[in-house]
Amino acid sequence: MYRPPMEDFSLKETKPHLGGGKVTGDKLTSTYDLVEQMQYLYVRVVKAKDLPGKDVTGSCDPYVEIKLGNYKGTTRHFEKKSNPEWNQVFAFSKDRIQASVLEVTVKDKDFVKDDFIGRVLFDLNEVPKRVPPDSPLAPQWYRLEERNGNKAKGELMLAVWMGTQADEAFPEAWHSDAATVSGADEYMLDVGTHMWSMRRSKANFFRIMGVLGGLIAVGKWFDQICHWKNPITTVLIHILFLILVLYPELILPTIFLYLFLIGVWYYRWRPRHPPHMDTRLSCADNAHPDELDEEFDTFPTSRPNDHVRMRYDRLRSIAGRIQTVVGDLATQGERFQSLLSWRDPRATALFVIFCLVAAIVLYVTPFQVVALLAGFYVLRHPRFRHKLPSVPLNFFRRLPARTDCML
Repeated sequence: MYRPPMEDFSLKETKPHLGGGKVTGDKLTSTYDLVEQMQYLYVRVVKAKDLPGKDVTGSCDPYVEIKLGNYKGTTRHFEKKSNPEWNQVFAFSKDRIQASVLEVTVKDKDFVKDDFIGRVLFDLNEVPKRVPPDSPLAPQWYRLEERNGNKAKGELMLAVWMGTQADEAFPEAWHSDAATVSGADEYMLDVGTHMWSMRRSKANFFRIMGVLGGLIAVGKWFDQICHWKNPITTVLIHILFLILVLYPELILPTIFLYLFLIGVWYYRWRPRHPPHMDTRLSCADNAHPDELDEEFDTFPTSRPNDHVRMRYDRLRSIAGRIQTVVGDLATQGERFQSLLSWRDPRATALFVIFCLVAAIVLYVTPFQVVALLAGFYVLRHPRFRHKLPSVPLNFFRRLPARTDCML
């Protein structure tokens, strides 16, 4: 019986010939042929010329900022150089791109705020593709533009292409995957992102309400004072108002003393632990699953048409409410403008005559007397009030606006 030799069962080292990037026959073979091809957007920033000076001395400290969605890469900056040379490469993973436009901006580094010099925009749908062994794309000169689209002074040499990890520029490139912000973690934690999020919109709305809550509470308290809900408190407010009008030099000390007392009062409830991620503040504890799915959606969207249609209708409903509020604000502003525009001749004539009479009365009457009369009129007893709107408010509501000229 034949017995195979023992060396057939021993361990053997295998070293398959991978080509090392060389052409073998009609095919390019390399170590990257054994892994899945990953698409990257490459941006090579070569140099710039004729950059304008933004400093007081007429010089500039330029650097380039490449922004693509939530990712941002920057080159090194040069001191007082209008024709810098960077020759740096940036690589952005195609799977994590959430934008359709690449923005390459040239800025002047400053101590307070960096100055804008110009920018170049690229549509990702128009970026060419390159697969080795194709020859590298030659960089081209691009004229810088202002934010409004006008031509700016200076030019930038760039090369933008779509490639894979087999590209020669891959090892030396700055990678978005290795940036300080990445993927979904960046999107959840970056409060400065510009992508739409229903959850974040609700959180910002409640933040605004929390900031304005103190003013709203003061307004309700003052309304109770004016309607004499607590007569003792209202009488004390009358006395305090009389003292402040007769001695106006006490107004600022009283305000700062009141703020001091408030700070001392809240000292008992001071935070005793370091700040942390607040799920309730972020509205993450009661977020709807569809809202989270919309937040993690790609840009452009990759969801089915039914989901996109439902989200679009929801966004139209929210935008309709915002549109109504903005229209009401515009109406009030136009009514103020119509006071002197003579669009309603009778209303403008009445207002002009009132202004003349008010100027004469305020000129001959001491200011303290006017302040006392106005304050006591606002704080008058409900017996001297009526439920109909006041004459000035009724007059203002009847002023014309431009809503009747809109379609």
